[in-house]
Amino acid sequence: MKIDPKSLRLFLTVIEEGTITAAADRAHIAPAAISKRIMDLEGVLGVQLLSRTNKGITPTPAGHALVDMAQRILSDLDGVVLLMRDYASGVTGQVHIAANISAITQFLPDGLRGFMDSNPLVQVSVEERISTGVAQAVATNVADIGVLASGIATIDLEYHNYRRDELVVLAPPSHPIASYNRVRFAAMLDYDFVGLHTGSQPNSLLLRAAAELGRAWRCRVQVTSFDAQCRMVQAGLGIGVLPRRVAEFFVKGLGLVMCKLDEPWAHRQLVLAVRSYKQLDPAARLLVDHLLADPDDVTT
Repeated sequence: MKIDPKSLRLFLTVIEEGTITAAADRAHIAPAAISKRIMDLEGVLGVQLLSRTNKGITPTPAGHALVDMAQRILSDLDGVVLLMRDYASGVTGQVHIAANISAITQFLPDGLRGFMDSNPLVQVSVEERISTGVAQAVATNVADIGVLASGIATIDLEYHNYRRDELVVLAPPSHPIASYNRVRFAAMLDYDFVGLHTGSQPNSLLLRAAAELGRAWRCRVQVTSFDAQCRMVQAGLGIGVLPRRVAEFFVKGLGLVMCKLDEPWAHRQLVLAVRSYKQLDPAARLLVDHLLADPDDVTT
């Protein structure tokens, strides 16, 4: 049994106008064509829908019942069209982002705020992962968009330059490092460090840099967030290496001292990764465009 939405619309038009002729004029269709549609509808439903008199047309009890149902059905169909139109334009949808802690802490909050203010029906979820895990999440379709450190992942994805940041050193005022304006990494290796969790990109950088110098990186405490790292530094458990924007937030509040890390690898490029920009859902593509629209942030 198939009911044509157009036949339902014409049926409602006939009820509203009271005659087939008036309904035909409103719908710009021949009266005979409307009559045929109504007859076919009655045939499909197996019941008479209209009573025809010399005063016009009135609905039968079955016709009255169909009026209510037809209005709901057609309203739902119109809603489907509008909703899909929103999805097609990216106005509505869900986007999942996987990002490293540096991107989540420094750049994504402002970027997402502007996007979600302009697209209130788009739901965005953000999951923190280490950079290699970010690439893996995008590659396996767990995430639509990834933000990670450049050069970390070897997975074949599309990578777009997103932001640049700089790693700096935080120390308590009483620490010997606090007297430096800038410091080479080799000069820091005699001291204990407070690091992030195993596998994090800053930890990997420090381990590799120490190995290249033939030294050990003395990570005394490992934590899972920048704020915990800074509190541990404040407590005198070691010095910390973390992004400048994050460090600046904690310097005054915790009474810490920040100095420049004088190493080429302290300057990092963050990239935005997708499987295929052209194949992204409209909402995800809009978000990528928004995040990449602002000029790259250069920290000097």
